[in-house]
Amino acid sequence: MHAFVKGTVVTTHDEVPQVLQAREAIELTEGECWQLLGSVSLGRVVFTHHAMPAIRPVNHVVDDQRIIVRSHLGAAITSRADAGSVVCYEADDLDPLRHTGWSVIATGLARLVQEPDAIARYEQLLEPWVAEEMDHVISIEPRFITGVRLVGWCR
Repeated sequence: MHAFVKGTVVTTHDEVPQVLQAREAIELTEGECWQLLGSVSLGRVVFTHHAMPAIRPVNHVVDDQRIIVRSHLGAAITSRADAGSVVCYEADDLDPLRHTGWSVIATGLARLVQEPDAIARYEQLLEPWVAEEMDHVISIEPRFITGVRLVGWCR
């Protein structure tokens, strides 16, 4: 177990406390963003629901510079995708102890996948994490993708 006290990581495992230093934030290239996004399977989709921002954790696959997620008919994101709404998708791999890692944000249009062959393919590639019938496939086609890497370590 770890706790943070005035810039110092305090541990309960007889470890030497580490002094946290500010991290350098390095902008990622578009290619790095896609590579990192494809290296994880969990992210968050941000969309508008009843005129308010909404966010949902989802698992994904990356296919031909599109982010693919599965959902069900009653999900708020499904109705947004049916209309071709603008969404953001965020995924990251951050170390809360070391304050290092990366974060990628993709902004673009979410649409329901309609082609039966594509739906069948994505149903094979993407197993939902929740025990619900995920009968819709959503494709997010980013217009732009940005990211940042936090680098550095404790002294």
